Formats: sequence, structure tokens, C-alpha cells
Amino acid sequence: MQHNTMISEEIGRIYNEHFGAQDLIVRSPGRINLIGEHTDYNMGFVLPAAIDKAIYMAIGKRNDQQIHLYAGDLGESYETSLQGLKKSGRHWPDYILGVVDEFTKAGYTLNGFNAVVMGDVPLGAGLSSSAAVECVTAFALNELFGLGIDKKAMVQFSQRAENEFVGMKCGIMDQFASMFGKKEHVIRLDCRSLEYAYMPFETTDISILLFDTGVKHSLASSEYNTRRLECEEGVSIIHQKYPSVQSLRDADAAMVEECLSQGNQTIYRRCRFMVDEIQRVQDACNDLVNHDLASFGKKMYATHDGLSKMYEVSCPEADGLVDMVRNNSNVLGARMMGGGFGGCTINIVKKGAEKELAENTAEQYRKRFNLELKTYVVAIDNGTSVVA
Repeated sequence: MQHNTMISEEIGRIYNEHFGAQDLIVRSPGRINLIGEHTDYNMGFVLPAAIDKAIYMAIGKRNDQQIHLYAGDLGESYETSLQGLKKSGRHWPDYILGVVDEFTKAGYTLNGFNAVVMGDVPLGAGLSSSAAVECVTAFALNELFGLGIDKKAMVQFSQRAENEFVGMKCGIMDQFASMFGKKEHVIRLDCRSLEYAYMPFETTDISILLFDTGVKHSLASSEYNTRRLECEEGVSIIHQKYPSVQSLRDADAAMVEECLSQGNQTIYRRCRFMVDEIQRVQDACNDLVNHDLASFGKKMYATHDGLSKMYEVSCPEADGLVDMVRNNSNVLGARMMGGGFGGCTINIVKKGAEKELAENTAEQYRKRFNLELKTYVVAIDNGTSVVA
């Protein structure tokens, strides 16, 4: 792809300018998730895919213990040493340092290195640029120092970097999708066992169109961690009556009704949405096997409504964007995507209708919210790999 080549050439040039000759360049893509939101930390199923927008890292060894980082998009540098790893006080270096920290704690021997990172994953759009940075770091360090770590372990190190070092209690989906993506396929991932299967996602007649709300409500990370706690609280109540229930994956709608419907209504709504959503992903996979994208799309709308009303992680802008396309025959399905409170909506759109839909929706969005709508057509692509 033209664009990718441009970035890898550009990142090579920047690396050269700052550090001399690089040893290798790695790319790790952002991700979309077709259905199954917030199910990952509840040990359910998700259905993500890697996309053709990625974070790139040019990396090279040093002959000391120093780590010298440069963010090409921001024009910012950060320096530290392997011995003195701590939070940078800035955002972007922590995703890289967190992975270094996890590798070191696991007993892998690293040396100093230089790295330049940049990419074309839109930031703040809910496409998991942070997971892509973690995965590109893990993959690049593994290659550079010949550590022999397999892809699944790299995913787990990347997730732990975000949980422990960055302090965001995310599930494993984003990193898994970034690392394991496969062109023209979505990944049916069981977040409990980490068993996965590639499901064909035929895009001959459809496009995947993302509408970026352009808002990032400050609630996102605090509310995300709150939702986890609310789900855990529901599990502990159900567990008293049904000891086999260790997570909402083990519960069903009948248990939620019996154990939670008379109690705290917030906990009840969160858990009811979650058991419904875990089931919905499995039903949606059957739709894909049956090449029934119309039924699949209806489930996307159902997911959105649940996220908005029951799980309460949407926002007026995302709700507005979904409502603007809900009765459009060119749109098979739409929903908010990602942790919530902003980011993108994902739309499955009939081929040929993308441009007109994007223009009409942007106009409505401007009128209603006084905001410019950024739109992206994304294709499903392969996961993390060496570029050069």
C-alpha cells in the first residue's frame, strides 16, 4: 500500500537523522471490533480485526544501557536508561517503557536501544493506537535482541504493560487483534482461554466506514475502570448462589434476573447487558458463517443500544451518529466502538454508498453538534510484522 511505504520511508529517514542506521522497521496495526464491547475483561468473546492503519517503529541497538526514543508525529524525544525505568510523566513513552519493564521483569536480557515511533492510526479515535505501540515495541525488541518470545506471550506482555505501567485496566482484545490480525478475516477470540479462530469477513460488497465523533470525554478511563468493578460486584453476588460463576462469561440472563434484578439497578443493568452481549457475539459469528450480513448488522445496532442505555458508556455524539444512519438502507449496521465516551462509530456500508453517506452525515453532524466529522474507510489487514 502506497501510504505504508511512505511512512516506512519517512521513519527510516527520521531515524537516520537522529541515530544513524536502523536495524529494522516493524509495523503494528490499529484495530476495529465488529461486535462484543467490554466483553473482554468479562472473559467473553470478541470479534476484532486489524486495519490498514498502523504504528511503525524503527529501532536499533546501542552499545550502552540507554533508551533513546523519538516520536516522529510529535517531534518529541525522551531518554532514560534500562536501570531507571519509571513513568515518563508524558503519555507516549510509557507504552514503550511498559513493555521494556515487562520483558525485564520476566528475566529477558535487553540492551540499550534507539527507537523512532510514528504512524497513521488516528489518535483518540478508539482504534487502539496505544495497543499498537505496545505490540510494535514487543515485536521489535523480540526481533532486535533475538528473545524468542512467541506472539501470544508478546500480546500478554503488551497488555500487562498497559495494566501495570500505564495503569489502564484494559482487557486483552486490542493487543491480540493488533498482533494476530489477518487480511479479510475477523478474529473470534475467547478472552478466557485465548483460543481464537479466523472467521471470513467478505468485503466484496461492503465497506467499513468509521465516523470519528472528534470528542474524547474525560470520563473514559475512570468510567472504564468503574465498569469493571460494577461487573465484578455483580459476579460476586451471583457467585454466592452459583459458586461456578467466576466471571459474567459463566452467567446467563436467567441468573442475572434471579440474583440482581431486585437489587442495585445499576449493577443489574451492567450485568444484564454483558451476558446479552457475550451471547450476541456467538450468534453474530453464526451469521458470518451463513454469510448473513443483514442479521449481523442488526446485532450491531442492538449492541449500540445496550452500550448506550444499559452500560452507559456512549455519549450524545456517538448516539447521534448511529441514529443518523439507522434507517438508511445502505447501512447494514452501526454502533459505537471502543471503551466509549467518544471515539468512532463503525458502520457496515454497501459498496459505492460511502462517499454520499459520509458527506450527508458530516452535514447533519455539523448542524446538530457544531463539530466537523472525520470519516475513514478502513480495510482489514494483517497483524504485526517486520517491514524492513
